[in-house]
Amino acid sequence: MASTELTLKGLRVFRAVARNGSLQATAQQTGLSISTVSHHLSRLEAHLATPLIDHDRRPMVPTPAGLQYLAAVEQALTALDRAEAVLNRANPGTLQRLRFAMIDDFEHEIGPDITRMLASSLPGCQFTHLTRVSHEILELLRVGDLDIGLATQPITPPPNMLELPLLRDPFVLAVPAHLDHSADDLIHGRTDLPFLRYNRNQIIGHMVAAQLNRLRLSLPHMFELDSTTSLMALIAEGEGWAITTPSNYTRAKRFQPQITLLPFPGKEFARTISIFVALPQAEDFARDIASAMRSLLATQAVGPAVAKYPWLRDSYRLID
Repeated sequence: MASTELTLKGLRVFRAVARNGSLQATAQQTGLSISTVSHHLSRLEAHLATPLIDHDRRPMVPTPAGLQYLAAVEQALTALDRAEAVLNRANPGTLQRLRFAMIDDFEHEIGPDITRMLASSLPGCQFTHLTRVSHEILELLRVGDLDIGLATQPITPPPNMLELPLLRDPFVLAVPAHLDHSADDLIHGRTDLPFLRYNRNQIIGHMVAAQLNRLRLSLPHMFELDSTTSLMALIAEGEGWAITTPSNYTRAKRFQPQITLLPFPGKEFARTISIFVALPQAEDFARDIASAMRSLLATQAVGPAVAKYPWLRDSYRLID
């Protein structure tokens, strides 16, 4: 067997195919053509004289030999990534690509500052900045299509990622300004004002639904929305109320005069906003992002909200 046939690219392609279950998904993830992905995989299998992937299955899966080899490949690539991370800490200019995503909760107020910071810190680096909802960011990190993501912490911690918690964002009630009903009346359905619900496919919507289930509360709803902006617009128009967070209220600046926040009645619950790192080489940059984010959140989110609603002081806070 010629040792020149064993390439780092081939090993990474094999790992990606084993994870993704298809050549097409691997091509999309790696930026290679499907024929190039197939070529790298075929060369590796020829070099080992062993089928590594069951090409007849859909989705494609590793063969028994492929599973054994994949375990060794994972260890080897992890070791190489760690070694590269050490070099990058000593010489940040060696990082060639960084893919970053942020939830839209902070995109307009904080996103431009973070983008400028990263662009100036990474000369010569190909930098990609995306905006997605939390569960999509976590999935992109999982499959290797992102390096760093700012997202809501999921109920089950994502494996093989570094997490840097940033913000405790408590759930509150957002209601039309000057509403006569109490938070307790709303949460127990003793008003005619409709409950506006986040889409339960989102992490935030799932968390709200789970809390209502724990409290054995069933609230009829007219709308189930993905967009916080749309939800806040309906509240401002007096069309309903919602269980949301101070961060979502803070970003909806134009609707704030028509909206009032109330403490969640009974047992408090909160979401955690964190930075997740899938690429070991990007750990130092992720910590830089976290430090900058905390400063920006303090002045643009936490500070203004606590100033207007002092009862948030202990619950809406940065996590060091």
